[in-house]
Amino acid sequence: MPAGTLYRGREGMWSWVAHRVTGVLIFFFLFVHVLDTALVRVSPEAYDDVVATYKTPIVALLEYGLVAAILFHALNGLRVIAVDFWSKGPRHQKTMLWWVVGIWVVLMGCALYPVLGHAYLELFGK
Repeated sequence: MPAGTLYRGREGMWSWVAHRVTGVLIFFFLFVHVLDTALVRVSPEAYDDVVATYKTPIVALLEYGLVAAILFHALNGLRVIAVDFWSKGPRHQKTMLWWVVGIWVVLMGCALYPVLGHAYLELFGK
């Protein structure tokens, strides 16, 4: 390959990777969610046991990670749509990515207490 033709791994590549990874994580969450919900038809007691394990602080952290994945995937998906369908999108894709990251950080900060509040109270009390 001639010099200067290899992709250097800038922001576009990392957003592409993050979009795929978050999509796969969301898919696996949905798969597990369907399976654990199906337990209610097989054994309500097993379903209750599984749901009880979901009320732990570790699972609360996983829920926060799920929120992070869904928010990034959704916001980056809107950016990809803008790049594809807006005539000036490719020229502004890097700026739009930084906007996505900024909005994502703000929304994740706003989600901190609603998602992790009960875990904090369980660990440290009132």
